[in-house]
Amino acid sequence: MIRPLKITDLDTVMQIWLEGNQQAHHFIAAEYWQQNYDFVKQMLPQSEVYVYEDEKSNRIKGFIGLQDEFVAGIFVQKDARAQGIGRQLLDYVKSLNHNLKLSVYQKNELAIKFYQKNGFEVICEQLDDATNEKEFLMQWQIK
Repeated sequence: MIRPLKITDLDTVMQIWLEGNQQAHHFIAAEYWQQNYDFVKQMLPQSEVYVYEDEKSNRIKGFIGLQDEFVAGIFVQKDARAQGIGRQLLDYVKSLNHNLKLSVYQKNELAIKFYQKNGFEVICEQLDDATNEKEFLMQWQIK
């Protein structure tokens, strides 16, 4: 089940966020994510966030964050990956928008393939000033 974030979900969502970033972005120092933890925790309740809650266990397995039409991130708990949760979250926000954009690190090849498989196209290359890593700006539009 996909639903909006509740304040009581915040600790679980933040744990998924931290672990997901450290696992997917091994090329960025773990300290970077730890240093940004409190800022992200403050910003999440002010953003448009949807969680995937497992109907059997009532546990949050993943989430997606939006800022207008910009996908700030999709995160799925490690033991729940490759089960279609990320695609379901992405399809959910696609149903709410006609156009979506996101940035993805070029070294995160799995994420790039995932987004391309789900209809996103690279529109430009840019540099993330905070990490000094190259990234792609990708876009999906309803056809």
